Parts: sequence; structure tokens; C-alpha cells
Amino acid sequence: MNKYFVSCIAGLSLTGALIASENLYTIGPAFNAPAVDDESSESLPINWNVGADFTYDDNLLPGSPADQDSFGISPYISAGFLSVGPQTTIDIFARLGMVYYFDAPAGMDDTNSSSKLHLNIKHEISERVSFATKNHIAYELEPNYAYGYASSRQGQEHLYWMTDNSLGYRWTERLGTSTGVKLSGLQYQDVSNQDRTTWQLYNQFRYVLTPQSIATFDYRYGVTTADGIASDSTNQFILAGIEHRFSPNTVGTFKAGVQIRDVDKGDSASSPYFEGSVQSQVNEQFRVRAFTRYGIESYDTVQSFATAPGGLVEYDERNTMRFGLSSNYRISPFLTFFSGVDYITTSYESGRIVASGNSFGDSEEDFITAHVGLSYQLKEGLTGTATYTYTGSNSDIANRTYDRNRISVGINSEF
Repeated sequence: MNKYFVSCIAGLSLTGALIASENLYTIGPAFNAPAVDDESSESLPINWNVGADFTYDDNLLPGSPADQDSFGISPYISAGFLSVGPQTTIDIFARLGMVYYFDAPAGMDDTNSSSKLHLNIKHEISERVSFATKNHIAYELEPNYAYGYASSRQGQEHLYWMTDNSLGYRWTERLGTSTGVKLSGLQYQDVSNQDRTTWQLYNQFRYVLTPQSIATFDYRYGVTTADGIASDSTNQFILAGIEHRFSPNTVGTFKAGVQIRDVDKGDSASSPYFEGSVQSQVNEQFRVRAFTRYGIESYDTVQSFATAPGGLVEYDERNTMRFGLSSNYRISPFLTFFSGVDYITTSYESGRIVASGNSFGDSEEDFITAHVGLSYQLKEGLTGTATYTYTGSNSDIANRTYDRNRISVGINSEF
């Protein structure tokens, strides 16, 4: 059976769960949450994939005065490896790709990167102690909104990296802790005031309520260093939560509490904070995942307004709610339907005109991107795909309201 459809449920434990990519579909410090994994629980040899997508994009520079369309091609090669041992699990995925537009508009490179690397390791040091590390790096044009940093495409390549390292300890049969440090960074080529670097320390208490449920209590302390005129900030999170197995094939993680934020050049603020994710292998054919998160984000806080003296406004509070949904349905042994949606609604508050320090009015923004597609196995090891993607943004901020449509057809070979 194709390993994509062979899913397993990680057991609820005090020291962790199976490897999963660090994004909002797998909320929590490294290996804390139970998960429905994408791959088999057994070791898999190196898996290679070579392919290309042919795309028509009707709006290459979203928000520009006139829509500019182009055809493009995206060749890539990727490799994945999974080793599951009695003490150590290693999961590696690497993709090297590019996007070439045949008629790229002025102000945009015709060739851009679409490359990424994941390296995840879990090691059981003893019956009581475990170590886990999740690492991700991507250099690409199109952001992955499930990673929780992007609110719209900036029109330039960006580098996003993250490393999350934690130590789990089982104090008693019911009580455990997970303590770690997470570092992340975001860098754009030619976009001012948007680069960010963050370090975060966290500790989580974990208490087994039932064989199906674990109660959690988190404290996180993080510092974000910003680029240009954007302010540095400090964020603290105090959260209570639960990890619960609803059925043998469905698990969820939910956390809620308070976020305390201090901005170096601005004011302090506190806000409710919530994050949650659900993963379910409904049956052998159908798999679905969802996440949501609400809080004050440190990204994209400086905006341009013609009505502001000097043109720039910084917002101390960028209150953002994110929602994501992803699903796969295997119609037949050869045909699979897939879909997904990301919705982001943002309220920009506590604005300050950079040139004068005077207050500035609030702004609102709604963003959605959704895709549907089919993949068809032409023969063993060879698959064709077709995908339609719609993106829409409605914003009070200039040049951030737009519609965008993309149609892609592709072929890939797996060996």
C-alpha cells in the first residue's frame, strides 16, 4: 500500500509523540502533542521524487496597479528518509526547486527558489528522559501560511528558518515536563522593516488525566529582534491546555490563556491567546487536518499610508486569527482528491506615526487562499496532478487588496 495512506496514531505520553513538521497543524513544543503522522511508523528507505509543474498565474505582483500574468515552470527534485528505531527516530526531507516565469513583470525576478529542508530527530535517552529536535529551513517565493509568519506574499524571495530543541523528563507515572528553546528567523531580499529574529524559552508541565487525555500548562518567554525602524518586542505566554484522543484515529491539542507583550518603542499590552489543532484519519481513504490560532503577532507591523506624515505607521498590536484546513481523499487506487484553505483576519491597533510618534487609526485586513486538485497515478512510480488556487485579500492598507488565480498541471516520478 502507498505509504501516504498508511497513517498511525502516536500514543499519548509524558515525553512526546511521533515526528511531525513544526507548523500550526502540529501545535506545541517539539514532540509534545499526539499526532496523526503523514508516514508509516516503520522505517522507510530513501525516497526520491523528480517532477515539474506548469503554471498560469494571472497576478504575479499582487497589489500592483494592474494585474500582470505569466506562464511558469517549476522543476524540482526531492528526497525523504525515515528511520524508526527502538530509541531513535530520524526524519529527513529535502527539496531543491525553482520557479521560472516566461514573462515576469518589471520589479520581479523571472527565476526564484522553491527549496526547503526538514530534519527531525527524537531520542529516548532513558525510560524517563528524551530529547527532541525539529529543524526547518525554506528559501522560496510563495510562503507556507501554516508556519504562522506570513499574511500576504511580499513579491520577493524570503528565507525562513526554525530550530526547536527540547528535553522531556518523566517525574512520576502521571507527571512530566518538556523544557526547550526555539529559535527562528525571517529575512526578505528587498523588503524593508519586515525581517525578524526570535528566540524563545519554554517549559511545559504534562499530567495524565486518563489514558486518552493529558492536561498541559505552558510558560513561554520570547524576544523578537526587528529590522529597520520596526521595534523589538518581548512576548510571554501563560497557557493551559489539553491533548485528547477522541477516537483511535482522531487526536486534538487545545491551549488557551494570556499573552503579555511589551514593545520597545511602544506600549505594553495583554491579549487572550488560543491555539488548537485536530488531525483525523477518518478512514483508509480520507484524512483531514485543521488548526486555528489567535494572538498578537510580531510580523508585518510597519505599514505605509499616504495620510501619515512620513508615510510609515508602526502598530504595537497586530491581532491575528489564523485558520487552516487540509484534506486528502483517495477516490480509487489511482485517483486522489486534495484540498486546503488558509484564512487570516488581522486587526492592526495602537498605531504610531513613525516620523512624529502621534497615534494613528486602526486598520483591518482579511486574507484567504484556497486550493483544490487531483492526482492520478499514470503508472507505478509516475503521477500527474492538476491544481487550482485562488487567493483574495481585502485590506484598509494601500496595495494589499487583490484577487489572484493560479492553474497548475504537473508530473512527477517517484523511485
